[in-house]
Formats: sequence, C-alpha cells, structure tokens
Amino acid sequence: MKKLLLLFVSVLCFSVSAQKKGKDYSNIIKSKNIYEINAFLRDAHPDDPRRSVLKPRVMELMTTYIKDAHPADQKVKDMQEMLALLKRRPSTKISFDEMNAIIKQKQIAKYKAELAAKKSNVVYTPSIAQNTFVVNAAANTAIPNVEAEEFNMLMAVNPVEHQNKTVKILNSLFDNDPNSKESIVLIQNKSDCNIIVRMEGVGTTKYRLAVPAHDESSIVIDKGQYLFTSLVCGAQYASQKTIEKAIMVALGSSAAP
Repeated sequence: MKKLLLLFVSVLCFSVSAQKKGKDYSNIIKSKNIYEINAFLRDAHPDDPRRSVLKPRVMELMTTYIKDAHPADQKVKDMQEMLALLKRRPSTKISFDEMNAIIKQKQIAKYKAELAAKKSNVVYTPSIAQNTFVVNAAANTAIPNVEAEEFNMLMAVNPVEHQNKTVKILNSLFDNDPNSKESIVLIQNKSDCNIIVRMEGVGTTKYRLAVPAHDESSIVIDKGQYLFTSLVCGAQYASQKTIEKAIMVALGSSAAP
C-alpha cells in the first residue's frame, strides 16, 4: 500500500512539474500519439515511472509506422532516426552540440560526394511562372511564382562554379578557427515550394541562396548582422540574425505535427 501511495505521489509531482512548463501530460499514459509521447520522454524527469511504459510503446508505434508507411513517406527517415536514438538512450533529446555535429557530418558527406561526382546531386523540379502559391477560392485568384526565373538561374550553375562553391563549403565545415571571418549557413526548406533565401548585411553585402522544395543547401558568408527574407509558398518570411558561427535555418512546415 505504501508503494502504491509513493508511486501515486511521484506521478502527481511529475505531472505538476510538466504542467508548470506549459505542457499537460496528465493523460499521457493513455496516449498512442508518437509525437506526444516523444515530447513527454524529452521533458519528463529521468525517474518518472511512466517512462517504463511509454518508451516501449512509442518504439512499437514507430516500428509499426515504418513498416506500414508508403515508400515515398518523408516521415519514415525521421522515425528511423528517432527509433535509433531511443534504442541507445532514454529519449530522443540531444544537445545543441550533438545536433550541430550530426548536421555537420551529413553536410561533409554530401559535399564530398558532389565534389567526387563533379556535379550537384540535387534532384529538383524547376520553377515555372505558372506555379501558384495561394488560391483564393472565393475570388478565384492565385499568386504566381514571381521568382521562378531567378530560382532556375541560381540552380543552373556551371561545373566550375559548383566545384568552387563546394570546396569553399567543405573548407568552412572543416574550419574550427573561431577567428575566421566567414561562417556557413545551412537552409532547410521543408515546404512544398522552391524558394530563394536572401541575406542582406551592412552596406552592399548581400547573398541569395536557392533551395529546392523539401531539400537543403548551404552558403558561406561573412560574419555579421543580416536580415534574412524569403517567400515560402507565397508567405513572407523575415528574420534578423547575427552570424558568428555556423547556423541552420529551417523554413516551411515541419514534418512533425
């Protein structure tokens, strides 16, 4: 009886703690939602007794999802990575440094492959002016893709330009010198539209980077203050950023709900 009482008090304390953070996990033990359980495992105290029930459950749910998923389902890769992390640790929570290291290694592998192939390995659908972003059903109107020609031009780099860019990115990825005047910016485009990300710094310092839908791309820029802007499926994105070290910027809808 005392053990049951202690368990109840422990669960109550952990629930109150989670609610203080703005998340209500009071009914989490009944959940069969992968992302909800995964969030709980990231936030909950290491000694929360509900972990012993929910971790095996979410791993089973992920395994079933991967097994039944369509071959083109873009969530499968995320599920596989989360499942691999759960097999090695209590949750999928990783530190900022770990995340940066993972991204860095993926980028190095990608650009090494492109350098060896002497061409870009990016497969994308070229933009056309007739691409529409936002449809107003009532007015029967649509917004045309005004950046189509510019996007295609930026993507159509010749082999020499591509090789020079790839070498510069690889050098930046391997460069750990904090006194370096340049830094790498990785843009992840999680939207259904091809985009151009514009980075405007002080004076005439400007950069632009084309990123295909559901893909990513990198650019090496001078360190400093920048205004990042982009049209993401017709929606305006704008954000001020201080570039002092390598950063990743994700635009568009997340793969997770």
